[in-house]
Amino acid sequence: MLSDNSTRVMAAGVLALLGAAFALWVVSVYRRNNFTLPQFPLYMLNLYLTKVRWRVKIEGRAPLPPGQGAVIVCNHIGPIDPGFIALAFDRPVHWMVAKEYFLQPPTGGALRALQAIPVGRAGIDTAATKLAMRYARQGDLVGMFPEGRINDTKRFMLPGRPGAAMVALKARVPVIPCYIEGSPYDGTTLGFLLLTARTRLRVGRPIDISEYYDREGDREVLEELTKRFMIEIANLAGVDDYEPELAGRRWKHGLQEAV
Repeated sequence: MLSDNSTRVMAAGVLALLGAAFALWVVSVYRRNNFTLPQFPLYMLNLYLTKVRWRVKIEGRAPLPPGQGAVIVCNHIGPIDPGFIALAFDRPVHWMVAKEYFLQPPTGGALRALQAIPVGRAGIDTAATKLAMRYARQGDLVGMFPEGRINDTKRFMLPGRPGAAMVALKARVPVIPCYIEGSPYDGTTLGFLLLTARTRLRVGRPIDISEYYDREGDREVLEELTKRFMIEIANLAGVDDYEPELAGRRWKHGLQEAV
């Protein structure tokens, strides 16, 4: 039988080994992903919430070569939707987020660390759109929700807006459709953190829109591509008879799609 001192030494050794193993795992995760040091703690928190608490299941991966920019489009059913999508890619995604969230202490610092793009909900926000184009053009990922806001209705998707098509055409990058099911949301900004969920994320293959390059000023092209993106999202959900709708005609130059 081991003495009390030997037992304590053995327990301390086991804890030390577990701690070292955990530290090595964290370092390996950090090296595998292209996150900055300020972003990495947020990524690890997101990893715990999305994989442990909300048990997300990811289906599909977008085969993007390193340095290839893209615009990600997805349905929008909860505030943490970008967190689920972050797990499907090995680098940060610059999401277009309503400016008011940057003014709130719980979220503002995190959004700035994640290099989200602040955008106004009303009127024209040319600066935000240009920044999204620059990120995509330089090989980064830009996330946009065609619906423009969280869909808290019983409809499959809200009417779509053309911002993703415009940014992708201007930046000359493909568009990656995603579909989220079961994202936690209770109607509040942070209350979803207390909810349990079983979430599923499906990632589609990149959509090549190169045949439409130099036609970003053509309204019919923007409408056609926006509908195509929404149909691809519906296909990922298994909804084959979906007929997408477009937002009101006021969107002619209002291109942003904010979280």
